[in-house]
Amino acid sequence: MNAVLRAARLGFLRSLIEFKQFLRNPQEIIWTVSMSLIFLIVLWFQRNSDINGVSLALLTLPGLLGMTIAQGGFSGTAGTLSYDREDGTLLRAKAIPQGMVGYLVSRVLYIIYSTLISLVILFIPSLFLINGLTDVGWLGLVTFAWLFILGFLATAPWGAIIGSVVKSSGSGWGLTFLPLAGMVAISGIFYPISALAGWLQALAQVFPVYWLGLGARSIFLPDSAALNEIGGSWRTDQTVLILSLWAIVGFLIAPRVLRHMARRESGSSMEDRKQKVLNRGY
Repeated sequence: MNAVLRAARLGFLRSLIEFKQFLRNPQEIIWTVSMSLIFLIVLWFQRNSDINGVSLALLTLPGLLGMTIAQGGFSGTAGTLSYDREDGTLLRAKAIPQGMVGYLVSRVLYIIYSTLISLVILFIPSLFLINGLTDVGWLGLVTFAWLFILGFLATAPWGAIIGSVVKSSGSGWGLTFLPLAGMVAISGIFYPISALAGWLQALAQVFPVYWLGLGARSIFLPDSAALNEIGGSWRTDQTVLILSLWAIVGFLIAPRVLRHMARRESGSSMEDRKQKVLNRGY
């Protein structure tokens, strides 16, 4: 078997092992479930309100799903990679032939699994909670599946880039949370942005968060809701194009950044980071 393919296969097997450990970790499960439950509580209070005949909860759900994908890709990848730099996991992967390939495969798949858990916990109860959601059908679910994959590919490499250059594990999550919060604020992921200033509309459409929200709304909202969007349509072709461009550029840049970072990794640099973490504790 080709060395790269073998490393990718080992990375896949490792991701399954780590996901099983995730399912056995009460702290991880509680955090994941708690965030989804908070979102469900919001939807519960919105369930009996409507705007122009469309449930407010149904209007909110696509934004929550899109934001969960973006958060998993950006913050999840950055936080995991920066933590692995600090505890030596990355250094050990570097020492194994094709170890970085296996490492990246395992990490990306692991974050996909954990993000899917959040989406499932949020979506399945919503089927019984939100009127009109069951009208989506299997075609809508298949469409959401490709949106999830494309959205994750568009965000994960950029999270990996941030996670590879930060100084500590906490910084990996923090340095993605603030930009992500800013993108969410201007992207209209919970609402159409046609009412915003023109320059804000143009800026929002540069980032993948806007297109994730638009793509999710196109799946779950009635066709009439597209009249509130820019151009009065869901612009599915543009959604695919912009997310694909973010994915392609990200995967062209990320491997170079990761290889450069891996060359700089050493036992002494890892020990220095550990000492700084210990010193912050006093």
